[in-house]
Amino acid sequence: MAEENPAKESCIRIAEELPQTIVDFISQESWDSYFTSKGTDDFCEWYADWPQFRTLLKNHLSFPPPAPPPEEMSILVPACGASRLSEHLYDEGFRYITNVDFSKVVIEAMMERNNRVRPEMTWCVTDMLNTKFPSGAFDAIVDKGGLDILMDSEHGPRSGLSTYISEVKTMLKAGGRFICLTLAEPLVRDLLFSKFRFGWKINLYTISDEASPGTTTQQTFMFVAEKSIFTVVSRIVPFMDASFMESQVDKLLEALKRENTVREEYSKSTDKWYSLEELEQGVKGNIEEIESGRVIKLFLGETGVSRFFYTCVLLDAPPETGPFSEQFHVLYLQKSQASQKILASEFRQRLVLQSFKAARLLIIVLDSSYSIVRGDDIGKDTSPFILQLCPTVAVEVTDVVYTGGDDMIEGIKQSKIVHQVLSVLNGVIYVEDVMYNQSQDITFRRLYFERTESLMHSEAPLSTEAFRQKKGKPKKTDSHASSGVKVEHKILTTGFHKGVIAGLLLFSTHSKRTTKAGGLVKTVIIGLGPGILPMFMRNRLPSLKIEVVELDPVVLNVASNYFGFTEDERLKVHITDAIKFVREKANSEADGSKVDLLIIDVDSSDSSSGLISPEADFVEESFLLTIKDSLSDKGLFIFKLFSRYSSVRRVVYSNLRTVFSNLYHMYVDDGFVEIIFAVKKEAPVELEEACEALERSLRDNYNMHPWINNVLHDSKLIKPLP
Repeated sequence: MAEENPAKESCIRIAEELPQTIVDFISQESWDSYFTSKGTDDFCEWYADWPQFRTLLKNHLSFPPPAPPPEEMSILVPACGASRLSEHLYDEGFRYITNVDFSKVVIEAMMERNNRVRPEMTWCVTDMLNTKFPSGAFDAIVDKGGLDILMDSEHGPRSGLSTYISEVKTMLKAGGRFICLTLAEPLVRDLLFSKFRFGWKINLYTISDEASPGTTTQQTFMFVAEKSIFTVVSRIVPFMDASFMESQVDKLLEALKRENTVREEYSKSTDKWYSLEELEQGVKGNIEEIESGRVIKLFLGETGVSRFFYTCVLLDAPPETGPFSEQFHVLYLQKSQASQKILASEFRQRLVLQSFKAARLLIIVLDSSYSIVRGDDIGKDTSPFILQLCPTVAVEVTDVVYTGGDDMIEGIKQSKIVHQVLSVLNGVIYVEDVMYNQSQDITFRRLYFERTESLMHSEAPLSTEAFRQKKGKPKKTDSHASSGVKVEHKILTTGFHKGVIAGLLLFSTHSKRTTKAGGLVKTVIIGLGPGILPMFMRNRLPSLKIEVVELDPVVLNVASNYFGFTEDERLKVHITDAIKFVREKANSEADGSKVDLLIIDVDSSDSSSGLISPEADFVEESFLLTIKDSLSDKGLFIFKLFSRYSSVRRVVYSNLRTVFSNLYHMYVDDGFVEIIFAVKKEAPVELEEACEALERSLRDNYNMHPWINNVLHDSKLIKPLP
């Protein structure tokens, strides 16, 4: 008779009592109920147990100087549950460990278990999707199965999952490590690969299969991502033992090979960024001397010395462009569309250099993580590095001139924050009224998302009548209606929105999808923003029936209260996950369920993708296939493509060509923003004939309103994607 194993029997019993469905797994109530009934002593470890990965984990938690020693390191353990992982780490000398879980029951039980024997360890009742820890708070984040819980293999990632990954990146210090123990199921694997591309060094390990009783029989992997100060793309280095679980390891290795191919493609034309140490070693010549026409992209900052790292461009002016009013000028810019264009264009960088009449210009671009830091503190943090870049001709510290130039770069005459609100999903959202130097005293209302790479989503003019009425300082609590301010919904100001209208009318005319054909054109817009585009489309294009998909209810409130967005029978908003929404459209077989026009109007919140717009998830091949399946036979897909890296754009093109055979594009905003048009039908569009048909149609149906001239002009800029 076989010997009984009490530990194994206990774990089998516990496994049977664990939450059984994905809905239960992400339910706080389910976990509270489970931990209430079982307590924290009657448990088993998920995945690998401590002896299996102790040495490997300790090695990756050992940082070279000047990083702090183990007893001073700050470590976060998200979704800690009743695992003994933190206790083992503490006993190995890691004292400052913060454990978070959304189950109050388990946190209270673990506090009671550890407070006396491990007093320096902390416990917080916090959802791992909304931790609210500050930027650069942790040296390491150790996730043991937490990420896997958030994945649903049938319906895709849980809403907010990207927010968790973004928070992980933000919470880590430069040089910090995200260590994730995972089963590396396809959705988790693809997420980790895509979200940790730019600026991360990654290793991947198999964990020994000598599992303790009750741990999973599937192979466990350790994913280690180290945050680099350089925006470079590195190969993922695997350390894989394929002697067991061969099929699982083989599948991961196949995926890893594909991912490294993508990364090699990215790295071929990734811009070279330098550290101050490299410049002092002379890799770009003598940095103490001004060298005519020299342009250097660099990072400033040093672990243990500075509070932050900074993205910069250093420019030396040719002597013939003098005389110079300053020898060395330092310009601080907040992250914005204007600053992104400056980083992407050497021509624009030189224009800025000329405007300051400086022999040397250092442009420092600050992202959203600096928003809560005072300008004086930024100056103190950067000054030691700036002085090392000071040319010898500027012999005194007073010869260095510092300015903040956002308003100047964007041509803003005056600006005022009307409203700001904190969103769990988008960080701080700002509503700002601005007046441009060339706007003839017209005020524009703009919407900013703190976490997105382009910062400003879009803007619209306030009506002239409303501007005359608006005297004095507006109150932040005023709504769109109560403040007497009216946003103009019949005018588009952004190049992307104008191009969308030109493209949808051009291709709709070509496919003969007009009101004369009967019915309404089913339109889906992913991303509400301030609601300017859908409001314009409803007002100007009566043949459209519009559904807007927005994940964040705070965005809807802001659009309604500050931009005059309203719903009716032709314009509805769905607060839901876009990928889930489009997948349901693709899988539906009901009559009339397919989409005629699908527009993505969402910017990226993740610099690791190399994309400023759209979110990387939306241009992965798997989702592009879903989009194609969601479209009607004559369907059209439109999105904005904006990246500083040509290699990133090439990968997006490749994904598109794999799915769509009929692709077109146009450039707006001085060539920085590319609009992609993907037509589902296989037959190519004769663009010249389509433009002529569009002009006839517009003259017949719209009596040549002024906005029509813009449409006709822009439609002629659309060309086949080469």
